[in-house]
Amino acid sequence: MARARLQKVMADAGIGSRRGSEDLIRAGRVRVDGRPAVIGEKVDPELQRVEVDGTALPAVAASRSYWALNKPTGVVSTVRDRHAGRTVMELLPAQPRGTRLYPVGRLDEESEGLLLFTDDGKWADLLLHPRYGVEREYMVGLDRSVTKVQRTVLRGGIELEEGLARLDRLEDATPAQVRNLLDLLDPPHPELRWYRVVLAQGWKRQIRRMFESIGAPVRRLVRVRVGTLKLTDLHSGEARALTHQEVTQLASRARAEPGVAPVRSAQASATGKGQSLDTLSEA
Repeated sequence: MARARLQKVMADAGIGSRRGSEDLIRAGRVRVDGRPAVIGEKVDPELQRVEVDGTALPAVAASRSYWALNKPTGVVSTVRDRHAGRTVMELLPAQPRGTRLYPVGRLDEESEGLLLFTDDGKWADLLLHPRYGVEREYMVGLDRSVTKVQRTVLRGGIELEEGLARLDRLEDATPAQVRNLLDLLDPPHPELRWYRVVLAQGWKRQIRRMFESIGAPVRRLVRVRVGTLKLTDLHSGEARALTHQEVTQLASRARAEPGVAPVRSAQASATGKGQSLDTLSEA
């Protein structure tokens, strides 16, 4: 990566604005290779260690690939599946020879929305590991409105096989949010009653199972946000490469999340019953 002014490197890493980064440098809270940083100096974040309050900036290798896809229904979230009609990999543009992208987590075949891809295992782990608590936001379409009793039960948590399943947030979707969502979907299904659900847990089919337990089966489930990244510019089936700033902001947000206590291992963390991170599915 080419050298750039330190405050720009910090801003790209999601630390704050350039002016805010300058304030941190001026306050002596930033160090480059162990020495106090100087406003305006140029650094190469891939070759030099930049620390803010003793914590290194999230490193993002320029040779890595990072993609976002608006997954449609009827497509499975696997690299290959001889029993499936289509996999999500078929929706991505051709990659340079030697690039081995894989999905960061999963969406069920009938679920849709924002799905990330990378060949960077460390970055993927930041987004997937339960200790970082990276939020996922969904739009949930139902045939009818949930009752006050159903809402109370959902907010109190639902006992599933893995333990107590909780929603971090359950809200009515606004008319503007529904309009923006329908513009990205195919088909739009305007007759459904839509809700916004925020989830930090990541158990298999968690949202569907929670709503089914209260007698409100999910008709449509769309992931619209992962961490800081929102599904705002991709129509169903479209994909695009993430910007460097988007990649670093996602990583820095994961590192900043308080999350939960570390678990026994990466495999046991997904459900507590040995499900590996590469099969994690929240929807």
